[in-house]
Amino acid sequence: MKPIKVLLAEDHTLVRAGFRALLQHIADIEIIAEAGDGHEALRLIETHLPDVVLMDISMPGLNGLEVTARVSKRFPTVRVIMLSMHANEEYVLRALRAGAVGYLLKDADTTELELAIKAAMRNETYLSPPISQQVIKGYLRRVGETPTPFERLTPRQREVLQLIAEGHTTQDIAQILGISVKTVETHRAQLMERLNIYDVAGLVRYAVRIGLVTVD
Repeated sequence: MKPIKVLLAEDHTLVRAGFRALLQHIADIEIIAEAGDGHEALRLIETHLPDVVLMDISMPGLNGLEVTARVSKRFPTVRVIMLSMHANEEYVLRALRAGAVGYLLKDADTTELELAIKAAMRNETYLSPPISQQVIKGYLRRVGETPTPFERLTPRQREVLQLIAEGHTTQDIAQILGISVKTVETHRAQLMERLNIYDVAGLVRYAVRIGLVTVD
């Protein structure tokens, strides 16, 4: 039996080391790569095509939800399990809509981590026990398929929103994304219009509220 190839994407070194230690106690698991941010995770997933990715929900530059959405479209055989400190229904819903097959709280032990990975390999959805599946199902029914204002943003607009919320200037964002300052300003104006938020402070508050960025 071939080992399950796992890629670990987590920007906090100590947390990543903790998950690495747990994975090393599970039979038939091979850690093939580790990433410290979303862009690096995408590059490594494309290079290694892991079976399972353990993906931190909050990472700088490109968050885990955005990475998951791109992975589910480009690499449909790669299963993503989201890692988070939050047992919030909205977070879970966004992760599942992005294409994640599991949602694991960061205080999980070795047994739960193994259960989540094995479920992912069977194409089953795994949610940490504190997250009520009934609550999630009810929330999904209540929200239905109507996209949220955030989901109506383009991937580039979501990326610009995250970078704005992280405190980057327009010039910084242009350099990070390899686009012109004018293009960044256009994306910012469009996302402000779609969100009906017309100042940077409001965008930051919105990004924090929906979990796009976290306040340490």
